[in-house]
Amino acid sequence: MELKMNSLLIHGGVDGDETTGAVNVPVYQTSTYKQNGLGETRGWEYSRTGNPTRDALEKLIATLEHGKYGLAFASGLAAINTVLSLFKSGDRLIVSDNIYGGTFRILDNVFKNFGIGYIIVDTSDTVLVEKKLNEDKEGKIKAVYIESPANPLLTVTDIEAVAKNVKASGRLTIVDNTFMTPYFQRPLDLGADIVVHSGTKYLGGHSDVVSGFIVVNDEEISRHLYYLQNAIGGVLGPWDSFLMIRGIKTLGVRMDRHQENAEKLARWLTDSGYVEKVYYPGLESDPGYETQKKQADGPGAMVSFVLKKEYDYRKFFKSLRLITLAESLGGVESLVCHPASMTHAAIPKDIRDAVGITDELIRFSVGIEDINDLKADLEQAILASRM
Repeated sequence: MELKMNSLLIHGGVDGDETTGAVNVPVYQTSTYKQNGLGETRGWEYSRTGNPTRDALEKLIATLEHGKYGLAFASGLAAINTVLSLFKSGDRLIVSDNIYGGTFRILDNVFKNFGIGYIIVDTSDTVLVEKKLNEDKEGKIKAVYIESPANPLLTVTDIEAVAKNVKASGRLTIVDNTFMTPYFQRPLDLGADIVVHSGTKYLGGHSDVVSGFIVVNDEEISRHLYYLQNAIGGVLGPWDSFLMIRGIKTLGVRMDRHQENAEKLARWLTDSGYVEKVYYPGLESDPGYETQKKQADGPGAMVSFVLKKEYDYRKFFKSLRLITLAESLGGVESLVCHPASMTHAAIPKDIRDAVGITDELIRFSVGIEDINDLKADLEQAILASRM
């Protein structure tokens, strides 16, 4: 029986416990496992290498992303670190021009020290991406790393178009699918080779677990990634794996409500007269609207905006009562952040300003609270911030 997404969220991967009949996968809180004899294991030997609770979660995320192999990590950046460890000195990656600041930081401050470089490109311009690939006569570019919609400007990249060009030249397409989750978007179906997630966000959904994922279809790539996962060791523990499985079970109902609220608030902000610009791929006026409709099942629940000049964004943050100023996103509660000084502070100011991550930009992770309460809190905070 082929299950639909909302059923897979609950029954995908390992469904319950065959031994006891428990409807939930148990927490195998152990670091090591008894062996029957030298070289005779019962399938498990050490929990960095493998744990039954983590294994159930890895099977679940692979199923949801329409992939064959899933890997779970202690954070999204641990997953990204493992993906980047596939490359060697002299290699280059094309990266989207507005990506998560932590991704930029690890590329710029860590992997650059190992001789692995990057080229910042507006990947929503597929012609420009193809041009950069064709200009690489020495074959140094090994991959294109995409966020779509990108963090924090919600720029949409045509994943299928980019992946087609990348694959034709023997390179890899890597997609960070954190904002969309497999509920709305499945990059492997669009031709991507590797999908990464910060599971901390929507997949966990309750701001109580830090985690990360990688999903692939290619067996050779999966073997290399599994080796790196074990060798580097940034794995997700059994209790956190259990919490992630529990969080994923409600992903569908949460994402529907998140998105419903986000669409209403994006339109309300657009019509409010309080803002200069709203970034949201669910608006017909958004440059990525048509591409988002083509490749995803919805625009998601992240909205970014810039207040008009007569409002002070600093006072706006201080005046919020219901919505919380905090790092992260994707929890049931609404969060706002100031990308320039928080999530994207690691990116040099000239680069931030060039792509539009200005000091005035506000990123809004729309929660599942009552829509009228969210509107009321936004409006009173904006009015309180008038200069």
